[in-house]
Amino acid sequence: MTAPLVDIRAVSHRFGQHTVLNDVSLQIEPGSYTILLGPSGSGKTTLLNCLSTRLLPSSGSASYRMRDGQFRELYRMSEAERRFLMRTDWGFVHQNPADGLRMTVSAGANVGERLMAVGDRHYGKIRATAVDWLSRVEIDEDRIDDEPRAFSGGMRQRLQIARNLVTGPRLVFMDEPTGGLDVSVQARLLDLLRGLVTDLGLAAIVVTHDLAVARLLSQRMMVMKDGRVVESGLTDRVLDDPRAPYTQLLVSSILQV
Repeated sequence: MTAPLVDIRAVSHRFGQHTVLNDVSLQIEPGSYTILLGPSGSGKTTLLNCLSTRLLPSSGSASYRMRDGQFRELYRMSEAERRFLMRTDWGFVHQNPADGLRMTVSAGANVGERLMAVGDRHYGKIRATAVDWLSRVEIDEDRIDDEPRAFSGGMRQRLQIARNLVTGPRLVFMDEPTGGLDVSVQARLLDLLRGLVTDLGLAAIVVTHDLAVARLLSQRMMVMKDGRVVESGLTDRVLDDPRAPYTQLLVSSILQV
């Protein structure tokens, strides 16, 4: 049996007296795609931030399998060690691309910066890799010197994806990656994401409230309410045959919209 990439045990988080995440446990397998589904305030983004160590939980543990096969406790790492993981093994795709890009430097520099963060210094090689990745995310080579603020929302999101994937991470976190985009742009982006994640063999954890995104992208799903996981399982099973009353209500209400 393959060891999990991430093993989360009894993670909880409180803001003051308010518990926003309550005793959540899960395992993320290598190469898997997991959706965190729920309405605003359900705790899914807080869980994503705890998983990615952008937010340290009030209690619980998270073990990550490093490239040498050894597990490390994420919440006991130093801040420098966690930042290094985020530059190398992990990526984070924000809902608003401006939160994940440097808007005043070129598209090529946005991709190249991450390569430089892991030690690449040869300008020609960095630029060639940037050109290759812009092509992979369907951005024309002649836009490499343009700044992201000159791009459409969909292009910015594709550039953010290239910036995150260029170093070959093993795990990518995505927070509503298609939020705010129109339907045609969403469909194109979803196809692109699904292809890249499959080709690269990445594990991905995606926050969404969109059933179409959930069904198209994920193998497994966790439905959240009031900081708790109320149902989990294979995506098609959860959506087509929900067991928990809340999941039944959520699915039926979304389908009626």
